[in-house]
Amino acid sequence: MRGYQTAAQLLAARRMTGTTLSGTVFKKSLGHYWVNVDGTNVVCSLSSRLRKVLIYPIADANSIHPRVQDVEDIRMADPVAIGDIVSFVDVGDGTGMIVEVLERISALVRRAAGPKPLEQVIVANADQVVCVVAAARPAPSWALLDRYLVAAEASNLPALVCITKADLIEPRELADEVRSYEQIGYRVLLTSATDGTGMTQLQHELAGRVSVFAGKSGVGKTSLLNAIQPGLGLRVNMVGDKTNKGKHTTTHLEMFALEVGGSVVDTPGMREFALWNVQDRELASLFPEMRPYLDDCRFGAGCSHNTEPGCAIKAAIADGKIAERRRHSYLKLRAECDRSRR
Repeated sequence: MRGYQTAAQLLAARRMTGTTLSGTVFKKSLGHYWVNVDGTNVVCSLSSRLRKVLIYPIADANSIHPRVQDVEDIRMADPVAIGDIVSFVDVGDGTGMIVEVLERISALVRRAAGPKPLEQVIVANADQVVCVVAAARPAPSWALLDRYLVAAEASNLPALVCITKADLIEPRELADEVRSYEQIGYRVLLTSATDGTGMTQLQHELAGRVSVFAGKSGVGKTSLLNAIQPGLGLRVNMVGDKTNKGKHTTTHLEMFALEVGGSVVDTPGMREFALWNVQDRELASLFPEMRPYLDDCRFGAGCSHNTEPGCAIKAAIADGKIAERRRHSYLKLRAECDRSRR
């Protein structure tokens, strides 16, 4: 497919060969998806079939004909996410129609806002989540950071903790928190776009990877991205200004290439992050420091790790092996998981 300068040329070649094209979704907005195919960008719509699930009868495959019994709407806010590799066909006007989403290597997900429980895939096929909190102005929200980390764990994605605005504090002021997350096993970077602290190391962590930035507004992501690559934060911020931050509904997301290799996707203004399809019984396993103690709890998987006697996690907290603040984050998330089942 290489050598085509425009989407029209690429699609004309598809009509001649009769093949379906595949590419990566790098941008989406209000039902439109921009797909990159070997450097050529094609604007695509979505086949209505991807929003439906066909229900077949449950029986011996040899005893009945495989006829569709029913059709249900999918339980997803959008079946196509940034980072998805998709197959699409030419619709004859220089655009395409997505007909298939290829199997994902990973997916960072959350529960979409609204009365119906829907899965929202934020980014597909990412390599890591960069959880961004500010050292000051605003004060760090460790509970929100824990929420991001749990979401990354649930998605089997490595997480990097990036603390911005390090020039506004003395390093010793956050020493205990940094040590706590490092002891759990997370990578922690103190950075400053003002004096350059940690920027070389951050560039190294991003190079060659697809990274998802998660952090609420005001933590300094724009300045951070500008320091990584001049002008990048401004481009990302133009996308963020077009999103509906208060309703958890992203109307415009985009993946941006890095000069050092790899790419970044910002998730503008994520002040909250509702977990999707995480059961209260499995939540403790998403806290790495709690995993070694789960088999030793008296009540096993049914233990809430709160009031039960003989709870190994409570004992580990009392011994200082698990931070009390992390236990508070766990209990809050567990209560939310319990409510979501009702």
